Amino acid sequence: MIREKPAFIAPGLLTFLFLFVLELLTIGALVAMIIGRAPWPLIVLDAIAITAVGICFGGFLMVSPNEAQVLQLFGNYAGTVNRPGFWWTNPFTMPRRKVSQRVRNFESAKLKVNDHDGNPIEIASIVVWRVTDTAEAVFQVDDYENYVKVQTEAAVRNLATSYAYDSHQDDKLSLRTSSDEITGRLRTEVQDRLAKAGIEVIEARLSHLAYAPEIAQAMLRRQQASAVVAARARIVEGAVGMVEMALEELSKRSVVVLDEERKAAMVSNLLVVLCSEQNTQPVVNTGSLYT
Repeated sequence: MIREKPAFIAPGLLTFLFLFVLELLTIGALVAMIIGRAPWPLIVLDAIAITAVGICFGGFLMVSPNEAQVLQLFGNYAGTVNRPGFWWTNPFTMPRRKVSQRVRNFESAKLKVNDHDGNPIEIASIVVWRVTDTAEAVFQVDDYENYVKVQTEAAVRNLATSYAYDSHQDDKLSLRTSSDEITGRLRTEVQDRLAKAGIEVIEARLSHLAYAPEIAQAMLRRQQASAVVAARARIVEGAVGMVEMALEELSKRSVVVLDEERKAAMVSNLLVVLCSEQNTQPVVNTGSLYT
């Protein structure tokens, strides 16, 4: 594993002034030696010095905020410059690759996959990420931006197949109802896949979730039926509790003494009143239950 390390740098402005003065001195010395007809070895050495100073001018680089430059020296990783400003470094460090360390967004395409129950769904995600280790981003993967795209879509596909779109059990996670848990699982999985590329996942969440068009209407009717059944069950549960409470209160306060047959009739009437979707019509009984 190639880890990020700082590269050798020197203040750019001071180095520029020093090299500029040195270049003027060496050029002036060369002119003086040519006029004074100095020995040719001295002239050659001064010409070499002029060339060396000129080569040193190629070591200047400008680094913007939230930007880094990865340097290579004869094919080897020489370090990273991530301090903004004007700097000078070894002029033979080539190439110098710029890497943005700004926070970026990536929104995946709408993927059509089968959920845990085998239902075709459409799903997409948004990942907020940034490069934290420039050496890993440049040298561990071929193209780290494309790597983010491919691995994010792979993680979303795996997530979609691990959970059902909708769960009819309260203790079972689903893509639609368990948003916090699903978001945390998605971020963890994407981070695990991108860690080897020196990338930090700041946030990951689903941006689109729906049944595929070919089953959308059928699944909508299923959801409506499930909602009706759940509502009916809750109504019946509440009605039974109210009937039970009414019988207990009547018995406790000795308002009326009911035999089993009268209790059954009372329970039937109360359940009809409480569970009916429409307003019930009162019926006045002028006789008795037994006549």
